Parts: sequence; C-alpha cells; structure tokens
Amino acid sequence: MSDSVPTLRLILGDQLNASHSWFRVVDENVVYLLAELHEEARYAPHHIQKLQAFFLAMHQFSAKLRQAGHTVIHLTLDDTAECSSLAVLIDQVMNEHQLVRFEYQSPDEYRLRSQLETLCTTRGWEGGSVSTEHFLLSEEEALFYFAQDKQHRMEHFYRFMRKKFDVLMDNGKPVGDRWNFDQENRKRLPKKWTPPGALLYAHDVTEVNERLERHGIAGWGEGSEPLTWPITVEESEQLAMDFIARLLPQFGRYQDALTDRDWALYHARLSFSLNSKLLSPKWVIDQVVKAYVDAPDQQSLASIEGFVRQIMGWREYVRGIYLSRMPDYATTNGLDNKAALPGFYWTGDTNMRCVAHAIQQTKKHAYAHHIQRLMVTGNLALLLGVHPDEVDRWYLGVYIDAIEWVEMPNTRGMSQYADGGFLASKPYVSSGKYIQRMSDYCQGCAYDVDQRHTDDACPFNSLYWAFLHRYRDQLGSNQRMRMMYANLDRIPAVELDNTLARADAIRQAPDAF
Repeated sequence: MSDSVPTLRLILGDQLNASHSWFRVVDENVVYLLAELHEEARYAPHHIQKLQAFFLAMHQFSAKLRQAGHTVIHLTLDDTAECSSLAVLIDQVMNEHQLVRFEYQSPDEYRLRSQLETLCTTRGWEGGSVSTEHFLLSEEEALFYFAQDKQHRMEHFYRFMRKKFDVLMDNGKPVGDRWNFDQENRKRLPKKWTPPGALLYAHDVTEVNERLERHGIAGWGEGSEPLTWPITVEESEQLAMDFIARLLPQFGRYQDALTDRDWALYHARLSFSLNSKLLSPKWVIDQVVKAYVDAPDQQSLASIEGFVRQIMGWREYVRGIYLSRMPDYATTNGLDNKAALPGFYWTGDTNMRCVAHAIQQTKKHAYAHHIQRLMVTGNLALLLGVHPDEVDRWYLGVYIDAIEWVEMPNTRGMSQYADGGFLASKPYVSSGKYIQRMSDYCQGCAYDVDQRHTDDACPFNSLYWAFLHRYRDQLGSNQRMRMMYANLDRIPAVELDNTLARADAIRQAPDAF
C-alpha cells in the first residue's frame, strides 16, 4: 500500500513523454488525466490531421500507461462536451474521485500555464507544477540566459549550447574547425532527380472523425485516411532512424530547396513527435551524432551540423525567446502592419505558383518545410503588411507541429519581424529571385520573375521593392540590409514609381493575384 495522498496528475496533449520521472513508480493513489477538450480543439483553426494526430497519440499514450499499471482517466470529446474549460474539468475530476493533491507538468504555452497557476492559487490544493523533463536547457537555465542584458542572436546561443553539451566538439573546438556549414546547405534540386520517398504510417481515424463530426469540429485542410504521421514513441524513433539511414546524407545540401515534385524531400518530419514530446531531442541528437562518428565517410558533416543546429540551436533558442518575452511578445507589431490575411491562404487559390503549391501542400499534409514557411508564405505576408495576429493564427492552426511556444517566435519574430529585431537581425524578405534560385516554381508560373512592375510581373518583386521603400526610415541603417538599399537606390525614379504603383494594387486586392 502507498502512503501517498490521493493525487491527480494532468497530462496535456503535448506532454506525451513516457520517460518522465512521474512514471517510474506505480502509485495506487495517483490518477493520471488526459482529455480531449472542446476549447483546445477550437481555439485555433487546427488542421484536421493535427487534431487526428494529437487525439490518437493521447489514446495510445493512455493505453501504454494503463499497461504499465498506472491508473488513467482518458476522456474524449464525448466525455467533456459539458465542460466549459480545463479548470471546470479538473474540479469535476478532483471532486468525483475525492483527490486532494493536484500536480501538472508546467505547460510550454503561456495561456495554459496561466490558467493552471490561477487554478492552483484559488483552490489551495497541495501540489503544483513540475518540469516536463524534455528540453536540453531547464526552464531556469533558459530564463537565466535570456534575462542577461545583451543582444541575443541564435549563432551565439548555438555555440553556447554546443560547448555546454559537448556536441560536435573536439578539444574545445568545433568538429571540422567550423561552427556553421550553412553555405553548403543551400542547393536547389537537380533537374533530373528522383524523390527518396517518405516513411508513412497508416492509422485508422474513423472513430476520431466521427467524434469530431458529432461535436461540430470540422478542422481545416484535408483529412488523412489513414493518418500517415507517427503517434507513438516507437514509430517516432523508427522515423528518426529511417531519416538517419536514408535521408540525412542529403539533408543539409537540399534542406532549403523548394519544389512541387515531392512534399517531404530529405526532411526528417520529426517536429510533431518532438513537440508532442513523444521523442526526446537529446535522443535524436545523440543518434545523429553517433551516425557520423560510426561512419563519417557515409555522412556529410554539413548535414549533421545543419540538423543539430535546428534541434539544439534553433528549437531551444525560440523556446528561450518565448519564455523570457511572454506575455508582451504576443502583442508586438514593430512594423505596425494592419492588413487582413488574404483568403487564398485558406484555399490555395492564387496564380502565384510557389504560394499555391505551399498552401495546397499544407492543406493535404498539414506540413511545409521551414523555407516554404519562411520565404514563401511568411515572406509574402510580411510584404503585404498583414497584421501579425492574423499570421500567428494561421500558422498556429495549419501545421501539425504548431504549438504556440515554437510557432509564435518563428512567426512574429523570424517571419514577420514584428518584435523589432529582438529575435532576428533583419527582416527575412526577398524578391522572386530568391524563389527562382532555390526552386523550380517559376518555370510555368503565370508571372514573370524577371519583371518588377508590368502586368505580368512577379508580385514578390513589386512588393519587395515597395517594402524596402516603405520602411527605409526604420531599416535603412541596418548593416545587413545595406546591399538591399543600395540596389533600391539604383532603380530609376520612373521605374520605381511604377513598381510602387504595382505593389499598391497588389496590396489593395491580393486575392486578385
């Protein structure tokens, strides 16, 4: 018999970490709660595959805990239909099961963290929050780093992380005598190229779809029947090992490539598994580095370093930004953008081939890789002057891996420059020339990537030069943008006027393009 007090432990849908210390001991006085909640399913326009994946993963995780001997309450939308909030549900479960202590893993999302902190304060229950035990840096370490009065840049943070965790280091120096191989990781796909193929799963979503329909939760995008994403730790680890064996050698070289010839390319597609905590970032990094150590002649150091940078560097970096800057970060709008998000972001119905493909791919797979997000849909939204709230809402909803702590800094900071340069040193804007250089989209597009202001000129071109012109006072002194403004100043006055007029027409009626 346990001498512990009757305790409820809450597990959120993005806290599916089977290695958490909570689960090391089976305690008959501890009840675990996982629940599908209407407010969580509706607070953003979630892709239907995102809903399917989280609900199925929660179901599998609950079953795994029960199999290990734990007491689990797993509630579906049918069970929580009358619960107006997470707090109401917790009250009901605490009272119904006569529990006196409440514990939860600290949510990564500020909104949920605030709700649970308020609940515990007002109820006066014993217990409180514990770490999710997921990230490389503890919350205290992350807050300490980002609280320092200095300019934060990802490259500095990344080097700090490499040293701290001794990853790809050799006697205090980076392996290969370079910290960053990004220059080698910017190749477009060859004209004659065979897609490597993606490892896909086949999960029955019939019951989940029926449940969503019963409760009027439509979801955005196309449902996957069966669902092809991993929903268990075993599948997630299998997907990671398949990536290492087949795709990692070419990952770095083509990680920025844009194409409509394949949707997965050489990307790992592990972000849902990582962000739901099915997969440990440390385990993934260890396996990738091990592949290089075991067979350096079969792996590219540029690919290894590029992948480690995404997980150890960027992922931990944006978490630190989010932790240290919320809640104010959610309202930043440094460029005072106010335009509405065009309707084609929801339909894909636009003549811009690169944009249409990125959105249609997202509708079909709940996925687009980082350059599609940053330099196609994100770039266009910034050039159009869309309000960052609307961009946030779209990104948070449409991608299977989108959870606010990782989505918001990527959107509001990296993509939209709404934080005034706290996260990124310059706005990530480009003309159509960047897309032409990295893709095969421009061939066959309705627009001419070589024109700035004609009726058939690529909208990215007109909007790019107009963006630089519009924000010269704010951005003209940015050292990283000196060449951009030098190029702007070379455009003849009449041609610039025509370009600005063309950009204004596009901004006034973007759905016409």
